Amino acid sequence: MEPHLRLVTGSIDRVFTGRQPWQIVAITTTTVLSAVWLCQVLFQDESLYSRAKKKVFKLARLIPQVRRRVEEEIDKINDGFVKDISQKGAYYTELPGDGLSPEAIIAKVDEYLELGHYRWKEGYISGAVYYYNPELIKLVTSVYGKASYTNPLHPDVFPGVCKMEAEVVRMTATLFQGGASACGTMTTGGTESIMMACKAYRDYARETRGVTTPNMVLPVTAHTGFDKAAQYLNIFSKVVPVDPVTTAVDIRAMERAINRNTVMLVGSAPNFPYGTMDDIEAIAALGRKYNIPVHVDACLGGFLIVFMKRAGYPVPPFDFRVPGVTSISADTHKYGYTPKGSSVVLYSEKKYRHHQYTVTTDWPGGVYGSPTVNGSRAGGIIAATWATMINFGLDGYVEATKRIIDTTRYIEQQLRAMKNIFIFGTPATSVIGIGSKDFDIFLLGGELNSLGWNLNSLQFPSGIHICVTYMHTENGVAQKFVDDVRTKVALIMQNPTKPVEGKMAIYGIAQSLPDRALIGDFTRCFIDSMYYTPIDKKATK
Repeated sequence: MEPHLRLVTGSIDRVFTGRQPWQIVAITTTTVLSAVWLCQVLFQDESLYSRAKKKVFKLARLIPQVRRRVEEEIDKINDGFVKDISQKGAYYTELPGDGLSPEAIIAKVDEYLELGHYRWKEGYISGAVYYYNPELIKLVTSVYGKASYTNPLHPDVFPGVCKMEAEVVRMTATLFQGGASACGTMTTGGTESIMMACKAYRDYARETRGVTTPNMVLPVTAHTGFDKAAQYLNIFSKVVPVDPVTTAVDIRAMERAINRNTVMLVGSAPNFPYGTMDDIEAIAALGRKYNIPVHVDACLGGFLIVFMKRAGYPVPPFDFRVPGVTSISADTHKYGYTPKGSSVVLYSEKKYRHHQYTVTTDWPGGVYGSPTVNGSRAGGIIAATWATMINFGLDGYVEATKRIIDTTRYIEQQLRAMKNIFIFGTPATSVIGIGSKDFDIFLLGGELNSLGWNLNSLQFPSGIHICVTYMHTENGVAQKFVDDVRTKVALIMQNPTKPVEGKMAIYGIAQSLPDRALIGDFTRCFIDSMYYTPIDKKATK
């Protein structure tokens, strides 16, 4: 016997010498269970430091003084959100005794839709609304009305709607260079498309590799829809950094994060914060090397990037032509200009899409199969999406894309020429991220907000971005934005250390708080405020 083995066996013999059988069993069981527990603690995907930090803050909030202080701050934040969201006029808090007439309802709808002060129809907001054309609205309204009560859950009853969905999926797959085996489904939006891909790969890995503790590897800039999917589907997110200059994912860090439980790799084309594009070819190469599916999130700019080459703007490979890319998500309700509530998730092969489905075989109500999260789905949205795509056609999309990218490049060029601000990376499509090393960039966000502009705020590091839409291509809009930025930057530089005030100050404070659970509480207050209605004090007595 080898010396090291004799040492081990001798130690074990000394431990158990003179012990009763039950003691031997107890010691062995305790040792094994302790070893298993220690391995689970040490080798979880989430770091020991991260878990310890969360635990410390959680325990600190149990201290009465700390808890009271936190509750006071949350109450203040909540009151502020409610004050901001509450609207003038009466609220319906119970059904009216008699139903309103159609004329009265339309009048109320018009009244409600005029609430708010942002001039979104004039292009003063970042993203949110990507196209506004009364003629298209008239077409979509008519089509939606005709199909408003249809439901593709019943394909035998509404085969026409199912045909429309199949055509939307096939047209989109063709745009992303999918071959005969490419397939997919429509969903209600980018988040659901992302969730469906995550579910498909989780279940695929479970069946083919026996993975029971799945994780996905993705850039820190990947859309938050992946985090939502992780929470819903019990998948751990292994977030990797991006290059600070290019803001594209660090490929080496991504490779280091891969392990035997990794069920998917993610790349953005482009990402939401900065509009920059990850190196999809490099990510796909990792997917091939480790035999892991690769998802390309093109929800934001997918319906721009597929037309950019035709519009005179070449882009790096990103679609199904890249070996290793196995799925793509793209939102028709963004630059596809369809009504809100539509997106497409595509797969290179049916074997992946099959794991997206939910199938129940033993229900007393019959065999049940559903392609996406929803059972019943809005046939009207499918029909309106189909109609919009058919109405635009290839040439219409190429023309719109050229106008948007031309406008984006002009704004980017003008902003780069300004002192005291910088652009994050190189925008791939329509998003321009803005930062500053000379002043708090949220000062600029607040100043532009005072002029009616509504931009998106970024964190880690601080930034703001504008998502250029078709409305920004209208005469004078882009130039107005550039002029306003130039004017406000010059104003800020007169007192660059001025503290940020109002809503924009919340973003700076949020980044400085180490207890991220507290930021979660603030966010829940904000979401609560969206459901505000005045409370009838008489009814509560």
